[in-house]
Amino acid sequence: MIIDSHQHVFWHGRDDAGLVADMDEQKIDFAWLLSWDVPQDEGVKSYRHVFNPQHFANDGTHPGLPFSDILTAKHRYPDRFICGYLPDPRVHNAPAVFENAVNMHGVKICGEWKLQMLFDDPRCLELFRKAGDLGCPVVLHLDVPFLMDPETHRMKYQSIWYGGTIDNLERALIECPDTIFIGHAPGFWREISGDADSDPTSYPRGPLVPGGKLIPLFERRPNLYADLSAGSALNNLRRNSEWSTKFLCDFSDRILFGRDYYGGDLNEFL
Repeated sequence: MIIDSHQHVFWHGRDDAGLVADMDEQKIDFAWLLSWDVPQDEGVKSYRHVFNPQHFANDGTHPGLPFSDILTAKHRYPDRFICGYLPDPRVHNAPAVFENAVNMHGVKICGEWKLQMLFDDPRCLELFRKAGDLGCPVVLHLDVPFLMDPETHRMKYQSIWYGGTIDNLERALIECPDTIFIGHAPGFWREISGDADSDPTSYPRGPLVPGGKLIPLFERRPNLYADLSAGSALNNLRRNSEWSTKFLCDFSDRILFGRDYYGGDLNEFL
């Protein structure tokens, strides 16, 4: 049995039927469908062309990947999808909103967390603790707020960032020991290498440098998991196949297969 632990629906030109057809082609039995509610002041224009056109407002804003689309897909294909959902922690009583989604709609995953706030913000911690109490893992997207400028050699602010740094992630892991966190995205996977703070690119491709923070974090925090979804994981695993083999074997009980897109690139690499 193969479970795709990081997937979305009604985006990149495919509806739920298109996603199921792709799953059949890749011999995937189930997929976790994750929401991404995009606040208006965090709208990412580079993503808008891949979202469901049905949800565009007259002013050009878009809610992202709404929970309603997940419920539509689950209703049509009840045996293929598992529902994920995450309310904005800044919404009043977000933990209760999430608990309602669990009770009313059978939500099993808290995710995808992808917001321009710090992982260890008190409002996030309250939501994460509720997810842990309900037995739901939290899927986190990490994109760092600063990258090294190759010309000035100073840290340069990135207008699109999510979560903060790996240190913010560790503080959340410490504060919510009963919650499973599943790491994902460029800011997470770049930390396999010791030059993560000095590499100027979002998707580093050079040789791995000793001293990466990710392995020690896995060793210190047993509630840290990861999924292999999107180009960020695959890109970094390809930097050193020997390292990747050891990493996947050492933490095989905490590494999840996931795609965040279509096709079989990850399967081929594995």
